Amino acid sequence: MQCKHVTLPLTGDIISGLACGDYVKLSGPIFTMRDAGHLRALDALHETGRLPFDLNGQTLFYAGPTPSLGDRPIGAVGPTTASRMDFATPELFSAGIVAAIGKGTRSDAVREACKANGAVYFAAVGGAAALLASCVLSQTPIAWEDLGTEALTRLEVKDFPVFVAIDSAGNDLYRQVCAQKTDRSEEGS
Repeated sequence: MQCKHVTLPLTGDIISGLACGDYVKLSGPIFTMRDAGHLRALDALHETGRLPFDLNGQTLFYAGPTPSLGDRPIGAVGPTTASRMDFATPELFSAGIVAAIGKGTRSDAVREACKANGAVYFAAVGGAAALLASCVLSQTPIAWEDLGTEALTRLEVKDFPVFVAIDSAGNDLYRQVCAQKTDRSEEGS
């Protein structure tokens, strides 16, 4: 499988060139945020009509990074279940977030939001938090530090491995795999 190396932040041309199932290594800034951070981002968006902290055009990573470890800026950082953020993702994509990273399936509303906004959902491998942390060059707290690991944090990453799980045309890797399993199952009947 060939790997695409992509520099962040993403542009529309780069996003449209990503296809469901592509293996990608990301380099550049990503912003970690989980459930509580999403609630605060939505509150700020509703109050001002725009995304807070210059998140427009950025990539969110559903993760809670741990403190630094030895000479590394971060101990571990693994993806959390992305569907927990489905309540906020369509609105955040409409407001200007262009990509999200998590693990697992997404709702129809998120898939449609990818199509409508030219956004993409990347899946990172769960259970590989130490490996993913080795791709982190720096960690900078941005906001809501009272939320602990759910705070908004900027990570600078290099060669961060992900797969395109939902592309900007709405093609969904998880649905495709499930459909293939169903087809194979029916063939064996």
